Parts: sequence; structure tokens; C-alpha cells
Amino acid sequence: MAAINSNQTTPPTNIFVLSSYFRSLSKTPQRLRKRVLATWTPDQELNKMRLRSGADMKRKLTWYDLIALGVGGMLGVGVFVTTGPVARDKSGPAVLVSYVIAGISALFSCLCYTEFSIQIPVAGGAFSYLRVTFGEFVGYFAGANILMEYVLSNAAIARSFTEYLCTTFGQEDPNAWRVEVDGLMEGYNMLDFPAVALIILLTLSLCRSTKESSMLNIVMTIFHVVFFGFIIVAGICYGNTANLIQPKGLAPYGVKGIIDGAAIVYFSYIGYDSVSTMAEEIQNPSKSLPLGIVGSVLIVSVLYCLMALSLCLMVPYNKISSSASFSVAFQNIGWKWAGNIVGAGASLGIVASLLVAMLGQARYLCVIGRARLVPSWFAKVHPTTGTPQNATIFLGFCQASIALFTELSIVLEMISIGTLLVFYLVANALIYHRYAINTNNPPIYTLVFLFLLSSASIGFSISWNFKHQQRWGLPLFGVFMMSITAIFQYLMSSGSIQDRQSREWQVPFMPWPAALSIFLNVFLMATLKKLSYERFGVWACLITLFYLLYGVHSTYQAEEMEMEGDGDRRGGMRELCPNSNGEQPKVDIQVL
Repeated sequence: MAAINSNQTTPPTNIFVLSSYFRSLSKTPQRLRKRVLATWTPDQELNKMRLRSGADMKRKLTWYDLIALGVGGMLGVGVFVTTGPVARDKSGPAVLVSYVIAGISALFSCLCYTEFSIQIPVAGGAFSYLRVTFGEFVGYFAGANILMEYVLSNAAIARSFTEYLCTTFGQEDPNAWRVEVDGLMEGYNMLDFPAVALIILLTLSLCRSTKESSMLNIVMTIFHVVFFGFIIVAGICYGNTANLIQPKGLAPYGVKGIIDGAAIVYFSYIGYDSVSTMAEEIQNPSKSLPLGIVGSVLIVSVLYCLMALSLCLMVPYNKISSSASFSVAFQNIGWKWAGNIVGAGASLGIVASLLVAMLGQARYLCVIGRARLVPSWFAKVHPTTGTPQNATIFLGFCQASIALFTELSIVLEMISIGTLLVFYLVANALIYHRYAINTNNPPIYTLVFLFLLSSASIGFSISWNFKHQQRWGLPLFGVFMMSITAIFQYLMSSGSIQDRQSREWQVPFMPWPAALSIFLNVFLMATLKKLSYERFGVWACLITLFYLLYGVHSTYQAEEMEMEGDGDRRGGMRELCPNSNGEQPKVDIQVL
């Protein structure tokens, strides 16, 4: 009879859980009003949120670890994945200028990241910065987009590893080590098992120790920079300057092609964002973070430009291979042995960049799990290794699945739009945080300025895409942006001199660097293709739906439980007593 009774009680229990979930869904509007704009203070983010992971991450990294992580994370991505396709199809030999434009935009964005990372030295990166400034939903939306960008870019990088590894062993066909499956759609029919194996090995390494992974990255980065020097010297010394102007000039696709190329090569700079996620594992964040983030961006920008110049000197832009560009370039000038060396060095650089990106993505998911916007299982930090193993393994599985099937060209532009959007939001957040939260200025003034600045940036970008005769909006919107920024700087205070001196490092000449970052990110986003926005729109709908069905209810319940816990400590068992209106307090069911 006991077994019968047990079986009889199970269905009602399941029905009760399901009905409780639907009751929670019926309260979505009320919970949205309470949670969408809910913010945490930096102190809560630093202390209270970190307790949700159980064990702390171990502070073992120094400033030179950060520079090596930043350089290693960016180098393999930009040069070996995007330079060839952009030079051939977008910018021509002027791909060097595309890198300069993207580098300037990245420098402004990294300054915004640096100030935030010093004030809020946690592993959440852009997610944490936006959550404490604009509220829960904006932080979640940015965090979900940066995670998408990480997973897709890592999958793309892993597939590039296979292409360069083929050239290392003398294979002229970049698909030689891939398996073609006839029944699958084109673009998804070349299975890449070496890419999957690489992701699995790096995932296991990152689960073991952050410091050991950092030392491995330093060794690979040193060899990688030496190898870069070989390519730059060989290309400049043995290249032909005639290739810069033949067959159709320095900028065969015009100024628009240069800008379009800049939007795509911007993908090359996502590595510095990984550095900011290391904030909980740095011994001296206030000094190490500025050196690590800004220093790595400057070093990489110089190397990118020299590498792009070297490639275009060796081969005319219309003969550059879209796959394994540098290896094929050396083979075209008769240095087949150098092409094999380039393949080996590029493979090593891609491993380093993939290691850093996978390091950063797991920290993002870990902190989003702390906020209960995704299941708290992802927030757990292993007590022995001090690493977020659950998040690392889950994301490794996701990107291995994508790398197995998906061609590089399918994901590149979608990656760029996610990156540009997040950097745009962080720049807005820095201005609002500096001029509204840290001062007594009315927030409405800062919000109006940000709205006008973004609107003018959109207007300028739309005017740029018109025909030459219809570009009258360029000077109009350009002058308007500079005028409102100058007026805002003159009228709004960012705090007293004593307050500014008492704080840690801050971005100088505000609000100009952040305003320029906003403009450049909007401008580069406007150059992307319609398909990029369609794919991005689908992703935005999916993550918003997840927030409505799970995130808002989970965070609401987590906050309610913590408030009840605080009430227990302050007032004993007051929750068992009736409220002042004679009713029992309401207890919500947590959404699992």
C-alpha cells in the first residue's frame, strides 16, 4: 500500500509544480516592473554576488599576465582570420587603414572598460558594468550577446586552426582534413574534427588552473610575437610595393570599402574584453588592469597594421587567398618552406587566442549565473582549482558543436554586430555612471545627451550610405555631435576636484573618448549587411523570450529569498506572523 500511495501522490506534485510555474508567468508584468531596471551597487557586486559562487577565484595573475593574455587573445584572431577575406573582398591594400580605424575605435572602447574594471573588479565584464548602471535587463542583454559572440568567434577560430594546420603539413587544400557530408546544407557540410579536438583539450586545461593556463599562454605568445616579426620583416623586405597600387589602386573599393572592412576586422579586437573578466584573479587590479587592457590593445594595433601591410606587399589584393592567407602568400612568392612555417606559427597563435577567449567566456557565464539569470549551476566555482568548471565545460560543448559544422563566413559578420553593440552600451554606461550616478546632476540631462548623441550618430551613418550628391547630412550631423558634446562637457560636472583625486584611474578628457566610442560603434554597425541584422534580431528575440520565461522570475525569487533571509536575521521568525493587514505574507515558487 505504501508503494501505491507514493505513486498516487506523484502526479499531484508534478501538477502543483507546473501550476505554480504558470502562476509565476501570470505575474510577469509585475515582476518586470520590479526587475528590469533593478540595479546593484559596486559594493554588492564585489561582495554579496561573489558569495553565490561558493569558493572564490584565486588571485594569481599580474600585469604582465594580463598583457600576455590580451596580446595572445587578439593576435591570432585578427590577422589569421579576417585580414585575407577583408583585403580581397572589402578594402584591398587599404586594409591597413581599416585596421587603423578599428584600432582607434577599440582604443576608445577599452578606455571605457578600463575605468569600469577598476571600479568594479569582478569577473562579469560588460554584464556587471551595465547591470550596476542601467539595470538588470540591459546587463543581461549585453551579457547574452557577448556570450554569443564568444561562442561563435571561438568556433570560427577553431576552424581556422584546421586550415593553417593543413598548410603546415604541406596540404594545399584547406579542407583536406575535413570530412564532407553530402546530406547536409552547403556551409554546414564540412565536418571539422581537428577543431573539436582542440576545443576539448583547451577546455580540460582551463578547468585545471587559470595560472597554469596563463603560463602556457605566455610561452605561446612569446613564440608568436617572434614569428610575427619574421612575417613582417620578410614581407616588407621581399615584397613588392607595386602590389599596393596594382591592379586597381590602393583603395579599389573606395572609402566605403575601407569602412566596411573596418567593421569586420573590429572582430579582431575582442580579446581585450577577456582581460577585463580576469579582475577577480588579479593581485593588484587598480594598477594591473590599465596596463593590461590599454597596453595589449596598443601593441596589437601596431602588429595588425604591420602584418596587413606585409600581406599586401607580398601578393596583389585580388590574388590573396580567403583561407590561410599568409601561408598561401609565401607559397605564391616561391617560399613554400616559409608557408609551412607560417602555418605552424599561425596555428600556435590561434591556439593562444582561443585559450584566452575561452577563459573569458566562462567568467561571463559564471557571473550571469550568480545573478540567477541562468541556472545557478553555472555560477559554481570549484573549491580546489578556483575555476568555473561548469560554465567552462558547457560553453566548450556549445562551441565544439558549432565548430564541427559551421563555415567561418557564416558567423563573422554576426560576431561583429554583437561586439559593436556591447561596446556601444559600455560607452553609454560610462558617461551615465560618471555624470549621473557619481554626482548630484539630474539623470535626465545625461539621458537626453546620450539620446541626442546616438541619434546624431545614426543620422551621420545613414547619410554616409547615401550617394555622394545626397550626403548633405554628414556636415550637419557631424557639427551637431561635436556641439552637443562640448556643451555637455561645459555644463555638467563629473564631481569635485577632491572627488576625482580620491578615486582610482579614470578616463581623461571625458566625455570625448566615450562619445567618440559611441559614434564609431554606431557608424561601424551601420556598414554591416542586412543579413547580419536579421540573424541578430532572431538572437535578440530568443534571449528576450528566455528572460521573460525564466530570468525575471528566477532573479525575482532569488532577491525575495535573500530579503527574507535578512529579515530572519533581523527579526527572528517575523515571516510567520501576519502582515499589518491581517494577511499571511505571500511566498512565490522558484522557477526551476
